[in-house]
Amino acid sequence: MSKHTPFGVNFYSLLGLHPQASNQEIRRAYRELSKRYHPDTTDMPEAIAKAKFQQINEAYATLVNSEKRLEYDQKIRRLYIDDLSQRVNFYHRNSSSYLDPQDRPLSAGELFALLIIGVTLICCLLIAITIGLIRPELTIQPIQPPGNQFIEIQHSL
Repeated sequence: MSKHTPFGVNFYSLLGLHPQASNQEIRRAYRELSKRYHPDTTDMPEAIAKAKFQQINEAYATLVNSEKRLEYDQKIRRLYIDDLSQRVNFYHRNSSSYLDPQDRPLSAGELFALLIIGVTLICCLLIAITIGLIRPELTIQPIQPPGNQFIEIQHSL
């Protein structure tokens, strides 16, 4: 999940947690980050530290409360699904309704071309078989290996 969502920073990313994190993990992450970004204990400019500390507090308050967390997770999920559907619609707006250009029915012209190819293949096979049966001398004859031939040599004295 990205760090930013349409309604601000993703709380899980802000705390450095996985969406399946337990309340104990949330508390541990909150304690570490609150020490690091508390306006009284950090070297950051006070305005930036205050804003960051408020974000961490808001994330902790939302995620540690089971009802608020469930509501937040549903919002994130809904935003993610809406964003994904907008991306799919954007990428395929001018194309067909099929997601994959190869995943579509064949047109009449393509079916006709396949028919012609099939008929041609069958005709070629029938012609080859007919020639082989009618004129066997035109078929390939087995070749005798060179060692089996006897050569007669006549000796003249």
